[in-house]
Amino acid sequence: MKAFVADAQWAPKSGYKPTAEEISKRRAVIGSSVWRNPTFELKTVPTPDIIDSDELLIAVKRCGICGSDTHLYETTPDGYIQFSGPARLPQTIGHEYSGVVVKKGDGVRNFKAGDMVAVESIHWCGSCTPCRSGAFNQCKNVELIGITAPGALAEFITAKERHCWNINALRRIYSEDDIFDLGALIEPVGCAYNGIFIGGGGIRPGAAVVVFGAGPIGLAAVALSRLAGANIVIAFDIHNKRLDIAKAMGADYVFNIIDLEKIGILPREKIMDLTDGYGAELQIEAAGAARRTVPEMENSLAVNGKLVYLGRSATSAEVELDILVSGANSIIGVRGHSGHGIYNNIIRLLSTGRLQIKNMITSYYEFTETLTALEKSVKRQGAKCIIRIG
Repeated sequence: MKAFVADAQWAPKSGYKPTAEEISKRRAVIGSSVWRNPTFELKTVPTPDIIDSDELLIAVKRCGICGSDTHLYETTPDGYIQFSGPARLPQTIGHEYSGVVVKKGDGVRNFKAGDMVAVESIHWCGSCTPCRSGAFNQCKNVELIGITAPGALAEFITAKERHCWNINALRRIYSEDDIFDLGALIEPVGCAYNGIFIGGGGIRPGAAVVVFGAGPIGLAAVALSRLAGANIVIAFDIHNKRLDIAKAMGADYVFNIIDLEKIGILPREKIMDLTDGYGAELQIEAAGAARRTVPEMENSLAVNGKLVYLGRSATSAEVELDILVSGANSIIGVRGHSGHGIYNNIIRLLSTGRLQIKNMITSYYEFTETLTALEKSVKRQGAKCIIRIG
């Protein structure tokens, strides 16, 4: 079969000492400290098949290009990838996908050939203490599809039944093409859902919500906040096209941070002004730019406000702790989309048309054009790019 494969040189940075396990598995805990000079190629690889009785063989139909994929492609001036999470290369990349069940193992109970599915990208083990405690996104033995395990920018992929979700219900109101498009969006939407409702504890109708970063996860946060009853949703980004999409998806106010800087206005000032000096009950960092965003967020939180950090970057940010104490505020780190009914609830919302997310798709590419799509993703001009495979 054809697959889009990333590879790179194993070259640990000075001062980074890989463990024996990292070396033996070629699985860096901090990818950006080890993998250098990446290459990407659409190549022929063996077609996977079911090994365990609880697996499905899936024909991939759509796969989104994620910021994590872009961070594998982007490099620092000295050639290291920018993805700061665990990474094992070479690897078929891609993890936001939908497809059709081709074959199932003897132990699979809830799926049959022909079912349309969306699949979690965080493949949790189910047996470690975090998993057995319900914290699937913090699994100690996690495999990240497309980064530490074979991904979905391929014609076929296998997945455990426990990680798959049936999306046949979307047939009620959508065409087959739309179903596969939406199915590939559930993963990033799930990350926003996890941040707002699980990690962040949800919002009360009438709350003010601020989203920094209008990429796919930030856009999903806008749509979900509006659906949950936010009184006002404010979005910040540095790209006007993304801000236009945020407006279309439910943001009441959108601001280009660069434009604000030119006229000497801080984002915190806009937030305080638009909330009549009260601040926002929920602020979401989906930009991965904590050094710039966190000071603005903590200085415009409402009393008992929550700052949810979704953007991933290997960096640190200064926090004025006295502000947190005085406002009884909190900072919450959230990763992933597994557990807590997240996929199931998003599928329900999509199947009734209550959640509208297709506006975030701004470009499509054929499978043979994947490298071009990845190259263009670096510009971050659009939102979600979808690769058509099957």
